[in-house]
Amino acid sequence: MEEGSRKSSDGLYRVLEFYSGIGGMRYSIMRAGMSATMVEAFDINDKANDVYEHNFGHRPYQGNIQNLTAADLDRYEADVWLLCPPCQPYTRQGLQKDSGDARASSFLRILELMQHMLQPPLMFFVENVVGFEISDTHKQMIEILVKTGFVAQEFILNPLQFGVPYSRPRYFCLAKRKPLSFQNPRFNNQLLWSPTPILGSDDGLMDENVVQSCEPIENFLEVEPSSNQSESADLDLFHTSRVPGMVCTTLETKVEENGCGTGSLSQYIVPLGLIERWGSAMDIVYPDSKRCCCFTKSYYRYVKGTGSLLATVQPKKKGKFTPLKDQGLRYFTPREVANLHSFPEIFQFPQHIGLKQRYALLGNSLSVAVVAPLLRYLFVEPL
Repeated sequence: MEEGSRKSSDGLYRVLEFYSGIGGMRYSIMRAGMSATMVEAFDINDKANDVYEHNFGHRPYQGNIQNLTAADLDRYEADVWLLCPPCQPYTRQGLQKDSGDARASSFLRILELMQHMLQPPLMFFVENVVGFEISDTHKQMIEILVKTGFVAQEFILNPLQFGVPYSRPRYFCLAKRKPLSFQNPRFNNQLLWSPTPILGSDDGLMDENVVQSCEPIENFLEVEPSSNQSESADLDLFHTSRVPGMVCTTLETKVEENGCGTGSLSQYIVPLGLIERWGSAMDIVYPDSKRCCCFTKSYYRYVKGTGSLLATVQPKKKGKFTPLKDQGLRYFTPREVANLHSFPEIFQFPQHIGLKQRYALLGNSLSVAVVAPLLRYLFVEPL
């Protein structure tokens, strides 16, 4: 097959997912509507693989990818590599060991192997935390991409720029191997903080107008106030689902039906002791808020700096102060976190995955609302 146009016999791009997690990349491909076949997925986390298998009917390769060879990768004949390597070496809260961190080794190994392949991929996509772009690992990645004939465009983007009320900025690298080229080549070898090339406008500039243009958080909740309640009612948020195609009478029933939660509503209520101790450090949002903080893998285990909490009681009068203990604080449910990650309604957790594990797996995932248009832009061929 001619170089730069390699596809499977059915005309579909062949895709490898590295660090596949709970399937965020695969859902992004689906949302992007791209012609692709997933050849293999790789992840060492058995719980993540349980979730992936539950939703897609295929269990990712769970061996150590550092044991793969260039010949192994050639045998997949993959056109596209999608990678979400561990972010811990590059996070601000971590030790910032960069490429010296053992968790960076597998990604560096994959980059090394790409140089020795007979059929390296045609397209390459990486997602990681902000900070990766100034790392030594990033420098090595770019050097190898250049050496193997790729041209790259890089982005730091946020779901807020795509209308989702969720602040989760992430770094992305999109690369194509020559003679393939991007639809907007003028952005080659640049790091952009706006989705201008993929949206075709400057609408993605980060300012207050972007936040105001986001949907309200209530559109991503499992539940909303019942229709027979007055506007001044304090509670409750425990009736009709906001997720299209899902209806229930109580949150407990809903959680049971959609496979994204466990147990009853009571476990989502923030204990008074935590409010008294950590209230000043909590990020509190309301159903009509248009921004919430990033949910980390430690959400629900800790309340400080791990994600926003939802106040189910708002002051009856604007500007009137209501003590935190009277605001009906609760954690976002796993389904709601999945909604803010823009995972589809069909996504479910298998029953044996515990609540804390669900939050941890979601915290390590990605925003489908951001990745899908990036992948669409990567796949599109210039006119």
